[in-house]
Amino acid sequence: MNRVYYAMFYAVLALLASRGLSATKHSGAISLFHREFVKPGTIPVEIAKFLDIAFDLRNKCDYRDFVIPERERVDELLVAAETFVTEVEHALRHHP
Repeated sequence: MNRVYYAMFYAVLALLASRGLSATKHSGAISLFHREFVKPGTIPVEIAKFLDIAFDLRNKCDYRDFVIPERERVDELLVAAETFVTEVEHALRHHP
């Protein structure tokens, strides 16, 4: 789960860097991502929600005792992460 989240998170960092933006916390980067790319419509809301879901689940898995995600859920989020990263790549190419 950790790696699925980080694939999306690093894509977000690339988007932010493309506009000279950065954040010191994950939550700050995600907030900037929503403000700069989701709200204006560059990244669709239905794609952006995958990052929020992965962030929440990653936090639970990494910081709470005995939280192990179901394999099917991680597989679903892996597919979602691939879609998310593809959308970010598209935005980087077409929305300077």
